[in-house]
Amino acid sequence: MPMPKVLVSDKLSETAVNIFRERGVDVDFEPSLGKDKEKLLSVIGQYDGLAVRSATKATAAIIEAGKNLKVIGRAGIGVDNIDIPAATAAGIVVMNTPYGNAITTAEHAIAMMFSLVRSIPQASASTHLGKWEKSAFMGTEVFGKTLGVIGCGNIGSIVADRAVGLKMRVIAFDPFLTEERAIELGVEKVDLDTLLSRADIVTLHTPLTDQTRNILSRDNLAKLKKGAYVVNCARGGLVDEDALKDLLDAGHLSGAALDVFATEPATEHPLFGHPKVIATPHLGASTSEAQENVAIQVAEQMADYLTRGAVSNALNSPSVTAEEAPRLKPYIALAEKLGLFAGQLTRTGLKQIEVTYEGEVAALNLKPLTASAVAGVLKPMLSEVNIVNAPVIARERGVTISETTCDDAESYDSIIRLKITTEQQTRTVSGTIFGGAPRIVEIKGVEMEASFAPHMLYTTNEDKPGFIGALGKTLGEAGVNIATFNLGRAGPGEGAIALVAVDDPISDEVLEKVRALPHVTQATALSF
Repeated sequence: MPMPKVLVSDKLSETAVNIFRERGVDVDFEPSLGKDKEKLLSVIGQYDGLAVRSATKATAAIIEAGKNLKVIGRAGIGVDNIDIPAATAAGIVVMNTPYGNAITTAEHAIAMMFSLVRSIPQASASTHLGKWEKSAFMGTEVFGKTLGVIGCGNIGSIVADRAVGLKMRVIAFDPFLTEERAIELGVEKVDLDTLLSRADIVTLHTPLTDQTRNILSRDNLAKLKKGAYVVNCARGGLVDEDALKDLLDAGHLSGAALDVFATEPATEHPLFGHPKVIATPHLGASTSEAQENVAIQVAEQMADYLTRGAVSNALNSPSVTAEEAPRLKPYIALAEKLGLFAGQLTRTGLKQIEVTYEGEVAALNLKPLTASAVAGVLKPMLSEVNIVNAPVIARERGVTISETTCDDAESYDSIIRLKITTEQQTRTVSGTIFGGAPRIVEIKGVEMEASFAPHMLYTTNEDKPGFIGALGKTLGEAGVNIATFNLGRAGPGEGAIALVAVDDPISDEVLEKVRALPHVTQATALSF
């Protein structure tokens, strides 16, 4: 069997290169190749693996040219430079190293906070010019101030811990943070509006998803108390940068510290040169320790995959052996879709995820199935979650995960039942495999058979005459084409459910019209 071959196309430590070689992987170290798109395109077909940082863009064209590629490893957490759908379609595993730079990024956020409230960069520049302007740089203590942490996961919890050590009051907004985990961290869990109204300093530590994009919108920035500060070392796009400038100019906000921007690299920006803004060029993970950690981790993960078939920290592949894969594949898809269904309907703090396996599926390797279900639940809020790190992320937030088995399954050969418990309610959904494809068979105790579709509308309503016609008319008038229409109810005149597959995504405008219909109690657009 020929030795697998890896291309390292970005700067990676010599230790990582040696790890490849020590584990039986041939490696070409070309740290500047990633910037030469044409040359990379011409040589990528020779390699089984591609190790990158952020300079290399693993586009669909590169992936198509990589006829022998089996794995792409990103030394770091962000994978914006990798076309994951294209890699998945080509059967290429995409790995990252989500925990190697957590301490470094958290420390950078704390450093930015101190620099911001004490005007350290501005004071340094002034002093270098010989101005000695003591009175111009009156600062603010962080002692006793309230720090609002948006996103209290791996990095956010480290920031919270450091802030507690600085004797700050720490409040946190995170839909997946339980009260128990908040108590453990020494923070107060609050909703977003409360955080905005109380925080003296706001720091962001959430991934960029459809739900978190512009989480500090113009309206939300305006809700901050006068004189508040904003720190963003997470992702560009979380803050409305134009609105931020306006509120800084108006004097409503005292300052902002930004390590990330909506468009990067940011060589020009309206906030550059602003006297109340500190900016750094995405340095959150830029320490020698972090760079070494993520480089070593990606080398170990890729080498293990190429030589032994072991999969870890993969964003698009379950951790299963070659022998298990054919039997597990359809159930992994079912578990993830059930989780996605429940996760897209979850808006309050998640406390528990329970998965029950009945029938033939109960005899399989359940770890990747449960991990897939958990990943599905978390993915709507945490885009970078995958089936490998999902259980860890859930535990970090104090979410309990349990699985039970039953040898028999009523009516079906196999059933997976998912139950999630939040601070306000319990939700259940069950599914099976029919004709090789995942299907829903029960929602909230209501029997229903429905296939999953890329775009769906979920409604709950009072079982009253005329609802189906009103819903169909509303969708029709909006130009929404219905593919399938599935219904279920608890009993005559009781609660009813509709699950509608449509050809295109449901717009917010259409969704509001559906919610306004008589008897509708809930309406949510779903995507799978």
